Amino acid sequence: MAASELYTKFARVWIPDAEEVWKSAELTKDYKNGDGSLQLTLEDGTSIDHMLDPKTKNLPYLRNPDILVGENDLTALSYLHEPAVLHNLKVRFIDSKLIYTYCGIVLVAINPYETLPIYGTDIINAYSGQNMGDMDPHIFAVAEEAYKQMARDLRNQSIIVSGESGAGKTVSAKYAMRYFATVSGSASEANVEEKVLASNPIMEAIGNAKTTRNDNSSRFGKYIEIGFDKRYRIIGANMRTYLLEKSRVVFQADEERNYHIFYQLCASSHLPELKTLRLGNANDFLYTRQGRSPVIDGVDDTKEFSNTRNAFTLLGINESYQIGLFQVLAAVLHLGNVEIKDRDSDSSIIAPNNSHLTAFCELVGVTYQDMSHWLCHRKLKTAAETYIKPIPRLQATNARDALAKHIYAKLFNWIVEHVNKALVTNVEQNSFIGVLDIYGFETFDINSFEQFCINYANEKLQQQFNMHVFKLEQEEYMREQIPWTLIDFYDNQPCINLIEAKMGVLDLLDEECKMPKGSDDSWAQKLYNTHLKTCSLFEKPRLSNRAFIIQHFADKVEYQCDGFLEKNKDTVNEEQINVLRASKFDLLVELFHDEERASSPGGQAHGAGGRTRLSVKPAKSRTGTSSKDHKKTVGCQFRNSLQMLMETLNATTPHYVRCIKPNDFKLPFSFDPKRAVQQLRACGVLETIRISAAGFPSRWTYQEFFSRYRVLMKQKDVLPDKKITCKNVLERLVQDQDKYQFGKTKIFFRAGQVAYLEKLRADKLRAACIRIQKTIRCWLARKKYLRKRHAAITMQRIVRGYQARCLATFLRRTKAVITLQKYRRMYVERKCYKQKQAAALAMQTILRAYMARQKYQTLLREHKALVIQKHVRGWLARQWYKRCLRSIVYLQCCVRRMRAKRELKKLKIEARSVEHFKKLNIGMENKIMQLQRKVDEQNKENRVISERLSGLESSHTVESERMRSELTRLRGAEEEARNNANRVVSLQEELERLRRELNTTQEEKRTIEEWAQTYRDEMEKMVAELKDQNGLLKSEKEGLNRLIQEQSQQMTEKMARAIAEETQQLETDLNEERSRYQNLLTEHRRLEEKYDDLKEDIALSSNAPKPGHRRTDSTHSSNESEYTYNSEYTEMEEGAHPGEDVTRGIDTSLTLKLQKRLMELEQEKQSLRDELENREEQFQRARARDVAEHKKARGAELEYESLKRQELESENKKLRHDLTEMRQSLLGNVAAGAGAPGSPAYKVLLDQLNASCEELEVRKEEVLILRSQLVSQKEALHKDEKETMTEPSHYVEDVSKLKDTDEIKQAYVGLKETNRSPIPDFHELNEDGELWLVYEGLKETNRLLESQLQTQQRSYDNEVESLRGELQNVKEENNRQQQLLAQNLQLPPEARIEASLQHEITRLTNENLEILAQDPTASREARVIILRRMVDLMEQLEKQDKTIRKLKKQLKVYSKRIGEMGAAQTEGQTSPGQLVDEPIRPVNIPRREKDFQGMLEYKREDELRLVKNLILELKPRGVAVNLIPGLPAYILFMCLRHADYVNDDQKVRTLLTSIINTIKKILKKRGDDFETVSFWLSNTCRFLHCLKQYSGDDAFMKHNTTRQNEHSLSNFDLAEYRQVISDLAIQIYQQLIKCMENILQPMIVSGMLEHETIQGVSGVKPTGLRKRTSSIADEGTYTLDSIIRQLNAFHSTMCQHGTDPELIKQVVKQQFYIVGAVTLNNLLLRKDMCSWSKGMQIRYNVSQLEEWLRDKTLMHCGAKETLEPLIQAAQLLQVKKKADEDAEAICSMCHSLTTAQIVKVLNLYTPVNEFEERVSVTFIRTIQTRLRDRCESPQLLMDTKMIYPVTFPFNPSSVALETIQIPSSLNLGFLTRV
Repeated sequence: MAASELYTKFARVWIPDAEEVWKSAELTKDYKNGDGSLQLTLEDGTSIDHMLDPKTKNLPYLRNPDILVGENDLTALSYLHEPAVLHNLKVRFIDSKLIYTYCGIVLVAINPYETLPIYGTDIINAYSGQNMGDMDPHIFAVAEEAYKQMARDLRNQSIIVSGESGAGKTVSAKYAMRYFATVSGSASEANVEEKVLASNPIMEAIGNAKTTRNDNSSRFGKYIEIGFDKRYRIIGANMRTYLLEKSRVVFQADEERNYHIFYQLCASSHLPELKTLRLGNANDFLYTRQGRSPVIDGVDDTKEFSNTRNAFTLLGINESYQIGLFQVLAAVLHLGNVEIKDRDSDSSIIAPNNSHLTAFCELVGVTYQDMSHWLCHRKLKTAAETYIKPIPRLQATNARDALAKHIYAKLFNWIVEHVNKALVTNVEQNSFIGVLDIYGFETFDINSFEQFCINYANEKLQQQFNMHVFKLEQEEYMREQIPWTLIDFYDNQPCINLIEAKMGVLDLLDEECKMPKGSDDSWAQKLYNTHLKTCSLFEKPRLSNRAFIIQHFADKVEYQCDGFLEKNKDTVNEEQINVLRASKFDLLVELFHDEERASSPGGQAHGAGGRTRLSVKPAKSRTGTSSKDHKKTVGCQFRNSLQMLMETLNATTPHYVRCIKPNDFKLPFSFDPKRAVQQLRACGVLETIRISAAGFPSRWTYQEFFSRYRVLMKQKDVLPDKKITCKNVLERLVQDQDKYQFGKTKIFFRAGQVAYLEKLRADKLRAACIRIQKTIRCWLARKKYLRKRHAAITMQRIVRGYQARCLATFLRRTKAVITLQKYRRMYVERKCYKQKQAAALAMQTILRAYMARQKYQTLLREHKALVIQKHVRGWLARQWYKRCLRSIVYLQCCVRRMRAKRELKKLKIEARSVEHFKKLNIGMENKIMQLQRKVDEQNKENRVISERLSGLESSHTVESERMRSELTRLRGAEEEARNNANRVVSLQEELERLRRELNTTQEEKRTIEEWAQTYRDEMEKMVAELKDQNGLLKSEKEGLNRLIQEQSQQMTEKMARAIAEETQQLETDLNEERSRYQNLLTEHRRLEEKYDDLKEDIALSSNAPKPGHRRTDSTHSSNESEYTYNSEYTEMEEGAHPGEDVTRGIDTSLTLKLQKRLMELEQEKQSLRDELENREEQFQRARARDVAEHKKARGAELEYESLKRQELESENKKLRHDLTEMRQSLLGNVAAGAGAPGSPAYKVLLDQLNASCEELEVRKEEVLILRSQLVSQKEALHKDEKETMTEPSHYVEDVSKLKDTDEIKQAYVGLKETNRSPIPDFHELNEDGELWLVYEGLKETNRLLESQLQTQQRSYDNEVESLRGELQNVKEENNRQQQLLAQNLQLPPEARIEASLQHEITRLTNENLEILAQDPTASREARVIILRRMVDLMEQLEKQDKTIRKLKKQLKVYSKRIGEMGAAQTEGQTSPGQLVDEPIRPVNIPRREKDFQGMLEYKREDELRLVKNLILELKPRGVAVNLIPGLPAYILFMCLRHADYVNDDQKVRTLLTSIINTIKKILKKRGDDFETVSFWLSNTCRFLHCLKQYSGDDAFMKHNTTRQNEHSLSNFDLAEYRQVISDLAIQIYQQLIKCMENILQPMIVSGMLEHETIQGVSGVKPTGLRKRTSSIADEGTYTLDSIIRQLNAFHSTMCQHGTDPELIKQVVKQQFYIVGAVTLNNLLLRKDMCSWSKGMQIRYNVSQLEEWLRDKTLMHCGAKETLEPLIQAAQLLQVKKKADEDAEAICSMCHSLTTAQIVKVLNLYTPVNEFEERVSVTFIRTIQTRLRDRCESPQLLMDTKMIYPVTFPFNPSSVALETIQIPSSLNLGFLTRV
């Protein structure tokens, strides 16, 4: 598209401005071809018409999109022009506080005039090894690029630092050298990197001065070559200087100073060693007071002088030379104060005895007369003679100043020469990096010879820069196969030819200097005549004939010709030089001894004066040579040295740093656009932009273009081949084919095309946003409509409901009225009906009552008649029944008697027969059951009948009684009626009297009730007062109790907090001590490695070492015991003498320094170890103080058991001794024939031997029983102590408090019941004092109840304590029984019986001890019982053992007989004679077989084979997969156990030393292999645990089995070696961390930051020439999955090697710290990573790491906490950053980030899309204000080298040593199991 089409409405442009250079404006109307003006609106809202140039019609520059503003590389800008560059630099400098910016291959550095924390070692480490485009711009990035290209391309490098005075050139060069010194290190023993850095303060002191633009301005140019060896370590340096500003020595302008060294000397004149210099204040000397500004704010000249002297000392310039230098400098100051007066118009004179000249002569060692004479005279030489001519005062003054400048120049060159000597080493230089610190383009109001030379040098450098940029562009186009078209760029060769070509400015100047009467005017005329008409770059000012103008690449400069010839000749009076050569001061003679030698290494000879005339007798060749050398002018020398510099730069790869001065007032972070534009034009930055813009400045890879502009493509446009897809899309989007080119890997765009594509992308996104907004607004509008519709329907429903309710109300009321009328009418009718009904009913009632009464009377009479008839008929019937019954009974009796008699006879007859009994028995049971049933039925009927009879009798009795009482009543009533008739009168009189008494009684009662009510009120009031007082007392009591409880609780909490704080402080101190100690181990290891490297270098440097005297590498470990170290150190010293010829020529200072440092480290390590042990002992002592008190109670019993055990052991030894003697005597007797089988002596001895063996076995069993009993007692004791210490005490108090409250309530209720009395006697309650007695009684009752409560409380507490103790004992016994049961179940069946008996004995013993402690008198009987039971059990055990042994013996005898019988059968028949003739063999005494003891025996000569096969040649992978973890450690420990078992001190020591040294050797050999390091870390820790587990210490033997305790070391205490091995484990751990860091380091940034784990979230922004690493996952690119896979590999490897779980947690924590720290550091140093989308990517990646921790069950190892700063930084990128509430939320959220980190992230925050907003400066200042009170480190980056202090918690092994089998693959067949 045409460029004019971009000037549409709302497009932003740049227009020129007088104050701000360029001002931003926005179009308010589309531009059309032919328009003469543009309608614009400025940022302040002002509307203007911008007129276009009618001739050129050039449109104003377009402004870049906001997302491109603030880019790291200016070439990334779509529109490359001056206002875009200026605005980008301003935004980065002012808003983001970033001082570095790339401009293609140039680094633009703006001086902030403020110290920034971006040059520390952590920043250096962050930039080390990084690509230049992967980090934010920095001087360290340029230095790293140069260092990397030197190593990669094997080509020397140069860093060219240029800029105005005050722009920061010297500081930039200094930081570049510091980077090289830090990253590369020194390859020699003299620490050259320190010397290189130490040269800076010296050169600043003698070559820098204060100017109006800079307080530390370099007044000379320098080129420092830093040399490197083959391993790219610094070996030396060399410095070249250019064009020292000598005129500053004798003259300074206002507000300027002389060189710093003069003011430093004056400020330090009070020092004793400087008293002889006769110095004073700087204002006392002419050469230091002319600028009238002797002091620089913030600079202490005395301190700077001390730094300068220290630097001299470090560079090898001793104290005497330093004093000599200071004498020369002081002499220069005194020379400037020499006053020369006029004698006449043609001569001058110096007053005699001039104090300053005297001081000068004394300081330089010359005579006063000679110097005063030649200061006022000069020697002239003609063809015939030589004569002396006086000179006027002005010329004498100039000669004096020339001499001062010449002396200072000589001194400057001498210092430079000696600095170079100090920086040179004997090591061969492989390559170098040069740092050029040279002045930039200068233009002042008055420009002279110095500015001409400076601008000439800048012309040469600019030409070289242009050619280099052009070459790089051409190479890029050729590499991408882009059609190359010649780019027109400014070539300043004509300007260079004007200056240096034949008949150029310098040539004419030299020619004029050779003329006898040459002058500045004649030289100016020659210039006019030669170049004015022939060269367009040369001009003549209109108003001057003594000046000329040259058009430089930066600007036109007018030079004044005055002084050009004098400065070019640089004439010095030769006779003055001769006087100085004749000095007695050796240093001065050395300065002027050889003019050529004293010249600058770069070719500069400041003292060369072409017009100096020498003596008439120049006989010596040296003088002739010097004279010839003097013919070189300053311009010629400078041209030659500049030519050498350009040759050097052309032979290297240059890197450019352009320093910009932002303002002339040295204000921090203040930007003056005018001054910045001047410097950008002068330093060539804009020329670089112009060259880039002339071609294709914007370059994108196909993948980046596709990722960025995917939104402009349709789905059908996307093809599998990204390259074809991009081509198709570009051809569709950009019609002009010249606007882009397709390369092999990149797409090249013309200037402005990226902005056009960004506009299309923004329009597409804006359209998509509009569509989304449209949809959302539609949804919102529809939602609003639906709400309104729903509201309307609701309102309608409500209204209609109201109307319906009104209608319903009307209908209801109508119905109600009708109902009322109905009920009213019904009521009337019903009332009438009721009246009629009532009348009818009344009549019916009366009638029916009458009829009922009549009927009742009739029924009553009939009933009574029936009753009489019933009774009469009943009596008659009963009489008849009784008569009949008696008759029947009599008849029955007669009949039955007759039958019975018959039956009796029959029974008597049957009774005599057997069948009768059988028959009788057959039916007897049935008859009995029938009879029983009949009896029951009869009894039941009798009961029913009796009940009926009793009921009838009771009713008859009641009726008769009622009748009698009625009769009695009627009779009494009749009698009373008679009496009452007589008493009526008397009763009436009595009634009248009772009425009068009743009235009187009522009045008295009323009076008494009133008095009682009053008294009752008073009593209630008094009782209420007493209750109130009682309540107050109770509340006070409760308040005091509560206060006491609160105070006790506060004290408890305070003590707990104090203890917690003290514990935390102790833990912190312990961790710090551990960290220091482990850092010392790291330093010691580094020194050891350095020492080994030095020995290797020495061995390699020796050509023919003598046989037998070769020095071997020391494998000594500084962590061994003291005697081992001393012995090896002595051997090393003794072995060093024969090889002295090997180390000849080598500086021994390093060896002595290393030895001294090693001894200091050893002492410091020992002191730290002692301090650590003291702290641990204090902690253990405080912990064990309470334990010791509990141990005293059972000490006696334990001592008794130990004594008993010792006694049994001694008896056991005695029996062994007897057994040995008996065996020996038996063998001796057998030899004599006295002990033949069958003889009595033999039998006796055999019986005694068998008895002794049995007794020995019994004693062994007793010893085992006692040992087990002792161990169980100790375990019980430890458990009791632990439970006693950990038992909560507040629980009992809480229970007692609750009990007290309940009892107090009950007592109070009982007291109320007790005090409740019956109704008081109102006549006696009125006595005085009775209420007081009641109150006193109440108090006594309260006291009594309180005492009872306290007694009950104490008894309850005691009871609770005893019950709790019993419960705890039961729990312990239960646990113990469970443990014993579990142990017994694991034992074989034969051992279970024995174990159960031992446990029973132990239990009884413990019960005995408890009974003894509780009741000594009652325990005796129990003790006797227990002892008897123990004796019985022991006897049973012995019997069983004897039986078992007898059975075993019989079994052996039988098996032997069977074997003999089988042998006899095989041998055949033998005769009895043969049997007699056979010799009698001694009988083999059966001995008990020994078990394997878990030891390995080896010979001393096999020790090397052991460590070689087991350590050096062992492959960890095979061992980890096939064998048990830690097998080498177990084998080594078993070998160590055998050495301990045989009590061989030397063997133990040599084995441990060999193990330690061999492990160190294998780590040094394969220290980069993670698997090897992890394997030996695991085995070293296991070996350390074995040393602890089998050390015999009770603290480490708690978890051992009985068998493992038997395997403990018995002869040696290896505690010191445990510390040595612990130190070795720490070193291996640090090596493991280093190895992991080397593996993880390349993955972290790519996987955590650059790779897009969530595709499509973050878009790729346009990049410049320095391409960053693509975020698209290509082949070889690390992703988050790569990191997780590597973490899995680490974890699985450590688990396979059997690493302790706690150690794995520490390793994982360190891994995550490295990941978090490296990621955060790169985030803080990369502006392109600080965006919202990148924050989301980081949080997702962190969540994946946390998920990995969950999968590995490592969430509680502290690894997640190490990622907290990174998580908070990611959250900071995503949160809202506008209002004060957001600032408050950020401050509370980012508690793990420092203020510097938070501000840095906010400054770096960069929008990726146009819809995001930048963080305002106001918001950042708000954050800084809120975080002002934080106490934290100002460090910006996290320390990635920090390693958490490691600990190795004791982890006992359950593997039994006797069960370990040694595989044959280890080749350890020489080991023997013991």
